[in-house]
Amino acid sequence: MAPKLEQIELKAHRHQIVADVNKLVEKYRAIFDWDVPEIDQAAADRLILREIAKALNEIEKKLLA
Repeated sequence: MAPKLEQIELKAHRHQIVADVNKLVEKYRAIFDWDVPEIDQAAADRLILREIAKALNEIEKKLLA
């Protein structure tokens, strides 16, 4: 578990992290909508979220290696 100071700092910025990730998701949702007008939005959302999760895992491995 992270030390108390880091937890406090993270808590202070958690809302901004969520907002930033939401903007990223919305960016790619819009791109899918532009490229595929008849898109299955639920399927597209799953794909986008999986790719973001993969990217986060790759970044985590690189940072914590």
